[in-house]
Amino acid sequence: MEIVIIALFVIGYIAIALEHPIKINKTASALLTGVVCWTLYAVSSPDEIHHIGEQLAEHLSEISAILFFLMGAMTIVELVDAYQGFRVVTDRITTKNPRKLLWVICTVTFFLSAILDNLTTSIVMVSLIRKLVPKKSMRLFFAGMIVVAANAGGAWSPIGDVTTTMLWIGGQITAGNIIATLIIPSIICMVIPLIYLQFTMKGDLGDHETESQGAHARHGHGSGEPIRGSKTMLFVGVGGLISVPVFKTVTHLPPYLGMLLALGVLWVVSELINPDMDEAEKRPYTAAGALTRIDVPSVLFFLGILLAVSSLQSMGTLSEFAAYLDKTLGDNRIIITLIGILSSIVDNVPLVAASMGMYSMDVYPVDNMIWEYLAYCAGTGGSVLIIGSAAGVAVMGMEKIDFIWYLKKISLLALLGYFAGAAAYLVLYPFFAVHH
Repeated sequence: MEIVIIALFVIGYIAIALEHPIKINKTASALLTGVVCWTLYAVSSPDEIHHIGEQLAEHLSEISAILFFLMGAMTIVELVDAYQGFRVVTDRITTKNPRKLLWVICTVTFFLSAILDNLTTSIVMVSLIRKLVPKKSMRLFFAGMIVVAANAGGAWSPIGDVTTTMLWIGGQITAGNIIATLIIPSIICMVIPLIYLQFTMKGDLGDHETESQGAHARHGHGSGEPIRGSKTMLFVGVGGLISVPVFKTVTHLPPYLGMLLALGVLWVVSELINPDMDEAEKRPYTAAGALTRIDVPSVLFFLGILLAVSSLQSMGTLSEFAAYLDKTLGDNRIIITLIGILSSIVDNVPLVAASMGMYSMDVYPVDNMIWEYLAYCAGTGGSVLIIGSAAGVAVMGMEKIDFIWYLKKISLLALLGYFAGAAAYLVLYPFFAVHH
């Protein structure tokens, strides 16, 4: 039966990877895979059914910690966005030099991604370059580099990338340590492609006049006057997100509680900002309104994937696979570097979930090199192909970027950055290891 479950898992995986050609949403494939794998495991297992129920409940408590964390974070970001809070940052970017602008955009993306998350940051920054870079051919380069910068920025922060968040919530890494060890490799991962483009990028940003008038007309009054409370919401929202790791360190409670606390505070603030508005008018600016805009299919996708992976973990398949890899490849650094590159083809969430099941924390304790390196590789490896990360897929949809165009123009740069950052981590690791 184990072989049947593995086969089903692989089929589900392929269905997720081929979401667009087969026209079935990856969330549907993931949920079916997760539920069917557990059902078959329960039906075929010689164990008592209540024992399997206990295993499932145990896995569900870990999975729900990640889901509540993500839902809290998504809602906070949506709320800040409803008040146009991010315009406080984006309106200050005015340079007309394309090379200089690319550095500014990528640097902002890098640090914003560490606070918000790489998907949201990509969406905010692509909306911004539409205003700043009217010329389509130039804008595609900017969009491609936003994907690279957002993924690099998310990798070193416990709240910046889903995979780093999973490792942090799972207890494999600590917040302070992951920031200290990965920030330099992540910066290198972004800077190498930028330096290359510095010398090879030609052309200008395009003509602004006609574009910007059109934009003002499209956005109506929204472009002119800022919304009341936008600075307050940005300050409270970003402050809340940054305080989550602090909350965990001080209270030792799970991170999702810190995230829900931040959401609760922001919710109260949002209610107090416009007390005299009527309900219908106020709706878009409330947390209830923000909750209707969060990406629920993504949350359910994580649920399905993590359920499927946890069924393989309960059967012991993943630890057997880890032992096999260890025997054939030998070096964990090679295995994890390959996992990173693989994450540009398949989703990095199941890859990291599987790696967390493959390597036992008894052998590889908290902040072990394996976990740090996995956070870097899975976070940044997705940039190599445009379909390899949530940020890439979002940008692909927004700017209609062609898969082949990205492959020709950006993939090699992203790969150079990925290997340069990986090398930097491996060189710097012995210096950090001393402090463990």
